[in-house]
Amino acid sequence: MAHVSDLIETDINQYLENHQNKNLLRFITCGSVDDGKSTLIGRLLFESKMLFEDQLAAVESDSRKFGTQGENIDFALLVDGLAAEREQGITIDVAYRFFSTDRRKFIVADTPGHEQYTRNMVTGASTADVAILMVDARKGILPQTRRHSYLVSLIGIRHVVVAVNKMDLMDYSEKTYNAIVEEYSAFAKQVGIENVTFIPMSAYKGDNITSQSEAMSWYRGTTLMGFLESVEIDEQRLQKQAFRMPVQWVNRPNLDFRGFSGQIASGIIKPGMKLRVLPSGKESSIARIVTKDGDLEEAVASQSVTITLADEIDVSRGDVLVDAVEPAEVAKQFETTMVWMHEEPLMPGRTYLMKVGTKTVSATVMDIKYQVNINTMEHLAAKHLDLNGIGVCTVSLDQPIAFDKYLDNADTGGFILIDRLSNNTVAAGMINFALRRSQNIVMQHVDVAKEARSQQKAQKPCVIWLTGLSGAGKSTIANLVEKKLFAMGQHTYLLDGDNVRHGLNKDLGFKDEDRVENIRRVSEVAKLMVDAGLIVISAFISPFRAERAMAREMVEEGEFVEVFVNTSLEVAEGRDVKGLYRKARRGELKNFTGIDSPYEQPTNAECVLNTNETSPEDCADKVIEYLVEHHYV
Repeated sequence: MAHVSDLIETDINQYLENHQNKNLLRFITCGSVDDGKSTLIGRLLFESKMLFEDQLAAVESDSRKFGTQGENIDFALLVDGLAAEREQGITIDVAYRFFSTDRRKFIVADTPGHEQYTRNMVTGASTADVAILMVDARKGILPQTRRHSYLVSLIGIRHVVVAVNKMDLMDYSEKTYNAIVEEYSAFAKQVGIENVTFIPMSAYKGDNITSQSEAMSWYRGTTLMGFLESVEIDEQRLQKQAFRMPVQWVNRPNLDFRGFSGQIASGIIKPGMKLRVLPSGKESSIARIVTKDGDLEEAVASQSVTITLADEIDVSRGDVLVDAVEPAEVAKQFETTMVWMHEEPLMPGRTYLMKVGTKTVSATVMDIKYQVNINTMEHLAAKHLDLNGIGVCTVSLDQPIAFDKYLDNADTGGFILIDRLSNNTVAAGMINFALRRSQNIVMQHVDVAKEARSQQKAQKPCVIWLTGLSGAGKSTIANLVEKKLFAMGQHTYLLDGDNVRHGLNKDLGFKDEDRVENIRRVSEVAKLMVDAGLIVISAFISPFRAERAMAREMVEEGEFVEVFVNTSLEVAEGRDVKGLYRKARRGELKNFTGIDSPYEQPTNAECVLNTNETSPEDCADKVIEYLVEHHYV
């Protein structure tokens, strides 16, 4: 149901046209628990006449059952749709609602106030033009107020409304309001929020929501609705920026047409405009701007179009079309700020998929420079990020990408990280800048390639990766495999977990983050040895699937043979050649795999060895048989 207008009765066609052409403002409500976010949104829906009679009847009934306002309507129930939220009286998920006025259309996201739902708040804020930060006049500025303010600043929302709510419970005191304004203004400067509008209000009673409050005659500022209807939206601002369009699809319906489809992230384009394709750097000019309704003479930010070019140049999905005069940057190493959104922590050295615009690349978090305590704004040393943690991290990609700094362009500077195995989104991030070393270091061409080295050695180079519990027999089998290959005249090298920790990785411990880095370094060494044409045998517990997947992806397809040395914990512990299990059971050895640190079994290993029943010699023969059968030797 749209906002009620006289045109509905007099000229419905004109009304529909006007409604279609209204611009759209996206905003969020955020703040601490029970500050009145859901009540405010319910009030806005009610005041903009966006409710049907049956909805009003339902909320009146629910108000008697779940409400907190006695016999009056509890507007929060219009938004808190989850049963768990109604029973607890809090917002858990992000609730989106639509309403409109004569001047604009609105999408509002009611975001959770609890600290453990910070990731939900970030999700709601990612597309917002405005943030309405709710402050309970009785409680003033709370830690969660500061937390959400920092997130709003981090995400780059340019307009913040501090809604000092529940003024009716403070007798509409101007002194109370001024104290909150003074305190928050000082904090806003600290976190870099520049455009702040303060509005005293009562969402429950409607003061300063759509009309000026008679109870607060001392306030001469705008109403909330007046602000929302007049504030500049990002869509208007983006039209003033340099042109960017990530290519979503190469449109080739026939031999006579080749266009590049996507949504314009920023800027304005016209036929004849000079474009550059990134990251390749090739240039051409716009021949046509094609839509289903015909060609356009101009297209602007947020429009979805197909662009044809004057020249036949290579453009693929994930490339970015940019203004040739004001191009984006290209790099593969960055300083980023990340909000971690998964129960399993972020660990440096682990590889993820990064999605930037329409391009997906492989990304490794090299290190965490610091974690931000968003209650105190302190920068803290960290070796990993837990759920809802915010950290400044160095990220390295497997290929260069086109980008802008996030604060300049959220579409080309924002990204998500995706777990390679589960396909879950685990982080949202913002590119701060490219690292200088990524601009200075390039791959040097060499004339003798891997293919030549492998032909010289008459073998197919690969990594034979033995994984399993301590005591499973990995090192024994790996040693036997290398002896048999050496006797066959093959060129090999054995990387053993214990031996590597005496040199290359002697600075690493056995915490999860150290284990990840241990495998990352070994994988890089194995990759170099494969490039040298060798058959590399690696014997490592390597307890996490993600790191074994990372090791596999560092080499080409067919060059990684995962060997699962499958031994039960009871048998491995019974062998206990090194006495490690006994130490772990006594509590003298922390983070020991199988005891107080997990081992994730392979699910699709090329070769499985059962050392409970099979001798090491026979296991080694089974590995050799696999290599011969698949033409490695």
